[in-house]
Amino acid sequence: MTRALTRPAATLIGFSAVSLWALLAFLTAASGTMPAFQLTAITFGIGGLAGVALWLLRPQAIKALRQPLPVWLLGVVGLFGYHFCYFFALRNAPPVEAGLINYLWPVLIVVFSALLPGERLKPQHLIGCALAVIGAVLVITKGQGFSFDPQYALGYGAALAAALIWSSYSVLSRRFAAVSSDAITGFCLATAVLSGLCHFIFEPTIWPANPWQWAAIVALGLGPVGLAFYVWDIGVKRGDIQILGATSYLTPLLSTLILILTGYAQYSHFVLVACILITAGALIAAKDMLLAGRRPRPAP
Repeated sequence: MTRALTRPAATLIGFSAVSLWALLAFLTAASGTMPAFQLTAITFGIGGLAGVALWLLRPQAIKALRQPLPVWLLGVVGLFGYHFCYFFALRNAPPVEAGLINYLWPVLIVVFSALLPGERLKPQHLIGCALAVIGAVLVITKGQGFSFDPQYALGYGAALAAALIWSSYSVLSRRFAAVSSDAITGFCLATAVLSGLCHFIFEPTIWPANPWQWAAIVALGLGPVGLAFYVWDIGVKRGDIQILGATSYLTPLLSTLILILTGYAQYSHFVLVACILITAGALIAAKDMLLAGRRPRPAP
């Protein structure tokens, strides 16, 4: 199915992951006080089981699990390794600074993508990323600045490792473009099992207090921690990975806007400035794709 997609169409499908990830903070806040690894185990389990359920409609999809070891290593290290390092960073460093370092992954995707066959890093990609990075800093710090304390070096290192893991996973996935996105089902289930083990080792067990919290957890598993990884896989394999990297900075902005609209955060003028910067950066990075349809076709 994905082989028939055009590059712009695959890019738009990949961008839908950014929209889904924007719901992550809101749904996590609505899910209650469940510990991080427990929540990860349950939501990835839901996302993986949803993929298994679709096998009833597409029985041939189960064949996607028959992959060589390098594919499994990339998928499991990408999904589980990223979340493990990110949660470790949040436990061992201030969340603002850890979040800033973690959000190096979009610009790293843009830079690393230049190493892929057929890809070329253009000035517009770097300019777009630079504007988006500034906007993301405003969103994450709420315009109040930040500082790095050497005593949190371990946490900062884990945040950087998370950024490197996710950017490397996203770029290296292009090397395995022939692998069906149905394989994500297996990666999600493996991540759920490994996260469950980490939960039993490091965390207490806390269950949701009401049906609304359960609903938020199910929504997490079906959307930001489920469908998002499938469509992201299509995007990075067949779409414009540099545009996806630059536009990924919309995630913290959209996430903040959703939190404001739902009452979990308050509006501030820095959000408007960040919106202008990130949107401008995304448009600059995607200039070629946006103008492609307006270019005159050569005469036959």
